[in-house]
Amino acid sequence: MSDAMPELPVYTATCYVQPLREGGTLPAVVDTDSGGLFVAKFRGAGQGAKALVAELLVGLIARAVNLPVPELALIEVLPDFGRSEPDPEIQDLLKASVGINMGLRYLDGAFNFQAAAAGEFISPELAARIVWLDAFTTNPDRTARNPNLLIWKRKPWLIDHGAALYAQHNWPGVDAARTRTAFPLIKDHVLLAISGDLEAADAEIASALEDRVIRDAVACLPDALLQDPAIASEFADPDAARARYADYLCTRIQAPRAFVAQAIEARETLRREPPRRVQSRR
Repeated sequence: MSDAMPELPVYTATCYVQPLREGGTLPAVVDTDSGGLFVAKFRGAGQGAKALVAELLVGLIARAVNLPVPELALIEVLPDFGRSEPDPEIQDLLKASVGINMGLRYLDGAFNFQAAAAGEFISPELAARIVWLDAFTTNPDRTARNPNLLIWKRKPWLIDHGAALYAQHNWPGVDAARTRTAFPLIKDHVLLAISGDLEAADAEIASALEDRVIRDAVACLPDALLQDPAIASEFADPDAARARYADYLCTRIQAPRAFVAQAIEARETLRREPPRRVQSRR
């Protein structure tokens, strides 16, 4: 891990290649001026700028502890981008997203993770580290129904973290006690049953995520996103917003970590359940 987290590159979207009609941010594959193809997430859709902040922060934290995340970048949408698109919904989305958005490197040829077909690509140790990350960042969106894991070049990649960090949707109600609560939805995690030593993962990742590392990740959030009305209405300026996100994460990681104990308990409960019988059809 480097002493300082590198700044996010900024690319200008030049061509709307293909919509990906899934997820609350209505993502799309776009070409850029000098960066190649990215899956762009637009702040004009879904939860808007807050979803993009979650995408960036969780991705940066994952990258800081060597978990596999596609390359992250900021994607600038100019006023005339996508005007030739015939779909009025897409045109409205792009008009509402003029300015800075975010993107993940497009992994050409990647396929969606399915435990029955791709479980061999995720070791118990890696599964435990991913479970830890999602419990820490309160990410409800890594279930068997919607794993948000891609397999590319025989390696798993973590995507779609816009639903994480849900405390940001109610900052006034999140005090220190609520910040450090467990995360019951971890029971539905797609990798929980195969996860290895969660206590070892906890020791390793928590020691790597020093306050400095967390604050460096938060520092990468661009003013342009933090000045979006959805966020700016709650804070005096972008630095105040960054301070709130950093304080939340630095408090949540303090020991003892209830979210780790919850994950361990949920895994043991899951493993005690009898296997489900497969009903044959006639």
